[in-house]
Amino acid sequence: MKSLFLIFSILLCCSIGKAQQANLSPTRTVHGTVHEQSSNEPMTYVTVRIKDATNKLLAATITDEKGIFNLEFASKDSVTIEWALVGYQTLVKPLTGPETSFKLGIIKLQPDATLLKEITINGEQPSTSLKLDKKVFQVGKDVLSKAGSSLDLLNSVPSVSVSPSGSVSLRGNSSVLILINGRRSGLTQGNALDQLAADQIERVEVITNPSSRYDAAGSAGIINIVLKKNKTSGLNGQLSLVGGVPNETRVTPSLNYKSARVNLFSTFGLRYSDYDGLYTSDQSTQDGGTTHFLHKNQNEDRHDDAKMLYFGGDFLINNHNTITAAFLNKTTKDHDKTALKYDYTKVGKALDSTLLRKGESWENRNYNQLEFNYTKTFDKANKKYTIDMQYDFWNSDKDWNLSTQKTFPVASNFAGIRTSSIGSSKDFMLQTDYVQPLDSLANLEVGLKAEKRNVTSAYKAERQNNMDWEIFDGINNQIVYDELIGSAYVQFNSKWNKIAYQLGLRTELTKITLEDKAGSFNETKEYTRFFPTLNLSYQFSANATLQASYSKRINRPSLFLLYPFNELTDFNSQYVGNPDLNPSYADVVEFGFLKTWSKLTFNPSLYYQHNKAVIQDYTYRNANGVFMTTPVNIEGETRSGLELSTLYNPYRFLNINMEINAYRFKQKGFYADQDFYYSGNILTSRLSVQTRLPQKISFQFRYNFTSAQSNAQSRTASIHNLDFGISKLLLKDKATLLFDVTNLFDLKKFETTTTGSTYLLSQTNRPNAARYRLTFIYKFNLKENQGVRQAKMGNRN
Repeated sequence: MKSLFLIFSILLCCSIGKAQQANLSPTRTVHGTVHEQSSNEPMTYVTVRIKDATNKLLAATITDEKGIFNLEFASKDSVTIEWALVGYQTLVKPLTGPETSFKLGIIKLQPDATLLKEITINGEQPSTSLKLDKKVFQVGKDVLSKAGSSLDLLNSVPSVSVSPSGSVSLRGNSSVLILINGRRSGLTQGNALDQLAADQIERVEVITNPSSRYDAAGSAGIINIVLKKNKTSGLNGQLSLVGGVPNETRVTPSLNYKSARVNLFSTFGLRYSDYDGLYTSDQSTQDGGTTHFLHKNQNEDRHDDAKMLYFGGDFLINNHNTITAAFLNKTTKDHDKTALKYDYTKVGKALDSTLLRKGESWENRNYNQLEFNYTKTFDKANKKYTIDMQYDFWNSDKDWNLSTQKTFPVASNFAGIRTSSIGSSKDFMLQTDYVQPLDSLANLEVGLKAEKRNVTSAYKAERQNNMDWEIFDGINNQIVYDELIGSAYVQFNSKWNKIAYQLGLRTELTKITLEDKAGSFNETKEYTRFFPTLNLSYQFSANATLQASYSKRINRPSLFLLYPFNELTDFNSQYVGNPDLNPSYADVVEFGFLKTWSKLTFNPSLYYQHNKAVIQDYTYRNANGVFMTTPVNIEGETRSGLELSTLYNPYRFLNINMEINAYRFKQKGFYADQDFYYSGNILTSRLSVQTRLPQKISFQFRYNFTSAQSNAQSRTASIHNLDFGISKLLLKDKATLLFDVTNLFDLKKFETTTTGSTYLLSQTNRPNAARYRLTFIYKFNLKENQGVRQAKMGNRN
């Protein structure tokens, strides 16, 4: 850490020195907003350039989602400013006079009638945009992102990966905070993200070192999923139809209406999906000097039904006051079947016995979310005050029926087992944020947030005894989980010559209580921590910028990791939570460089993470010989790595995106009799190629690779998978027909070997077979690159 901070200080001093030498001319600023001439709607991704008398580029930017642009340049002479977007007439204006700050107000662009006849997509940006503080994955521009669920989409986002169980990781670290529209949501808990369709998402923002305005949770960073919003006046909408093999049927109609004062939005969704999984394992164990072998084969058939309703509106009280209110309801019904076959042998002998266990489960979930937002803007640019309230409430119940029989050498039946779990949750959040510009360059931002969550969960297992049922293994309990998190932050940002800086401090008070009805545990954890952040950037030119950042973060264990009950589907291998888990803390340092040319974007990053009390899975055999896996805290882990992202557009019809992430980690700590000391290297990479062909056809393929990786107990083999898709615009660009395949050739499999003092366990998991989908999307009163309104964006982008 000391060496990294030394490098950081040297870099800062060098940057300051260069900035002093390069900026003899006064710094001047330009602010404004770009609207479309006829609709008066804000225009996104308009290129804004400032040039001197010799046509030399002094500064450049693009407008944000509200059409706003802010530019700074160093020149004491008169300059020109131009606004350009494909399909619109380029507008050029002179900037004269001695002013150091130009406030241009609203700039309106007119469509270019000639160009509009020649192009099909206006204002199109790459599917992946690289920015200094985040990477932005634009959903509508990627062929493979238009079908499937949000988990399918996340698996295609740079730096992000999804495990077979639905766990999301960022740069190989699963301690990541997932937000929807800048806020926490029940849709990010468990596997609920699989219920969110990819075509409802506008973009995904990956923030590896967040500022203090964000929650401090997640040592790996933040993934912010931004849902689509309506930008078109009048009545408009979209209908999406999906059919697939294995069965995946989705019907998603959306209807929206927008006027000068009101923006109403609604979406309804139906989904019926089947998933085929295959899991095999081989184990050898030593018991009393005898070696025992077990081969297990598990076939899984999962069926999910889901319904979703989302509606609400934005209400413009006046030019400075807006209210948003919305309601979301999502219900799911899952019906799963599984069959497990166990073949037992002893060393040097033939098959000893065979057991067959069949399981069938039914699960119902009902999730609801109420959201409210008040936004007040002011005549002064960038000054804003917001209030957000959100109330999530859900309930679920799941029942398992398990039957077991011996099929060899003599057929016999075992007593049936059934389990029942019933849960509910209530989560209320209140937040307020205020941004105060101090001058044309400096801003002060403050905020408060409080969140209260209560979860109850009851779990019971019973075994059949003739015609009656009795409690099995003493499993009959209920837990109550209460969580209260209060936080406040202050943040200051400004710019000095070519150096932009942002300082922030966040404090969070946490109180968590976990207790059970049986009285076997009653845990209360209460702590207050401070989380400083620092962001620096040095702009060498309009197309080259260097950034350095630091943040302190926390990883609180999720309820799933604390949950002390284990499902009994597999009587040989089970996972159980640990109510004694403590949060882990991380110090994160990152250096990034962003360089853009006309056809190439180059973005390398160096990062270092120092984690204390890191959470790690621990596997052991209990007294009954069952393999139990549980999360535990170990002393710590350090990670240092290099990430390289590139975008290459050699031709207008071809887009190539490559990402490589290589890092080294070192873990240390003891738990029970296990020494967790281990160090290793991991490499992940992704290659995506997308091309536009004649006749409005687009084609894309994507290859993902993760190298073999190990820890003190297990080794996972390398993972490969290949996806591809092809789409065509129809009906005067109002419709899109898409065919895609995920996990082509069934390449994706997870092979893990776990080693203990008396056992060796090898597992191969194929949770999802290759999936083939045909998708049809029809839009009315929307252009091909526009999305329907799904939700108001969060105020903390």
